[in-house]
Amino acid sequence: MFDPIVSSIKLERYRKALVVAAVSLSVLAVAGIGTALTTQAASQAAAPAATPVTVAVVATQNVSVWDDFSGHLEAVDRVEIRPRVAGAVKAIHFREGALVKAGELLVTIDPATYQAEAARAQADVSAATARLTLATSEQARAQRLWNDHAIAQSELESRTNDLKAAEANLAAARASLQSANLNLSYTQVRAPVSGRVGRIEVTVGNLVAAGPQAQMLTTLVSVSPIYASFDADETVINRTIADLGTASLETIPVTVETDNGAPIDGHLQLIDNQFDGTSGTLRARAVFQNTEGKLIPGQFVRVRMGAAQTKPAVLVSELALGTDQSKRFVYVVGADHKVAYREVTLGGTANGLRIVTTGLKDGDRVVVSGIQHVGPGSVVTETVAAMDAKAKPEA
Repeated sequence: MFDPIVSSIKLERYRKALVVAAVSLSVLAVAGIGTALTTQAASQAAAPAATPVTVAVVATQNVSVWDDFSGHLEAVDRVEIRPRVAGAVKAIHFREGALVKAGELLVTIDPATYQAEAARAQADVSAATARLTLATSEQARAQRLWNDHAIAQSELESRTNDLKAAEANLAAARASLQSANLNLSYTQVRAPVSGRVGRIEVTVGNLVAAGPQAQMLTTLVSVSPIYASFDADETVINRTIADLGTASLETIPVTVETDNGAPIDGHLQLIDNQFDGTSGTLRARAVFQNTEGKLIPGQFVRVRMGAAQTKPAVLVSELALGTDQSKRFVYVVGADHKVAYREVTLGGTANGLRIVTTGLKDGDRVVVSGIQHVGPGSVVTETVAAMDAKAKPEA
């Protein structure tokens, strides 16, 4: 039998159950969305953004290996200018520190005394010439008379001896004239070589003596060519000699650099014949043309010596190199855009880059900019640059 009151109660309970179920489903849905958002945020936090860097691709090139040394410039000629005749200094014709040419007049010593000696010697030559002329005539006359049996043999021999004595006297007079003229020429002190003069050591009016112990007038050092001497270690010398083969030392290029000018090119001129047992080095010397006088003897310079032949080598920019205590390293970027630590062994320099003897190969991509912002395992985004000393990104 149908009871309306009971049916109403059941319907009300059914409606409440539906409301509870709907609320439960809403709560579960919201919780699910929150969980998904939390998981996504955590995932994003676990994957940091890639670091931008600049990379350059390693390639093998044929290069001439260059080694750097500290060198010392030396004059080829160094002359102490001293008077060769005594007298008073009459004039000084040079400016201290100036460049002069060989034969240029530097100092004049009063020539009056030596002019007089030269004039007297010239007169002696004239007198000896006249006596020789007379003796020649007397000997010829005596020869004719002797041929005619008009004089004795002894008379002819006497005239012949007079002729020989006159000839000897003329030779002596001429030698004295030559000596007098030479002394006269020494009153004009000229530069024996081209170069740069030093300080004036005497002034006009001072008396100077002659000879190797005489007071120095000034000094003169040649300027062009000029030497640069440097000490190279055994490894470099052995490699240089091995590369040289049968070629001459002049085929080995050398440049010298100063603080106030562009590099000047020269070539190797000497490798000494014995190592220094203390330092393990060998003295080498290069020669340079220095026509403008930019290089000054005594100056310390940077010397760069190349190889006689080119060889294939792996080159890397200095910007890519890091230091780990006593080790050198680079950061290599793989195909997965991750950074890897790579220890390298370095050689000399070529084309503004460092030679890598071990640790890198063709095709390796090394970080050349941004190295301080990454480490092993870092994820990066790469911009490619040319492998040169500046390593700027390619356009």
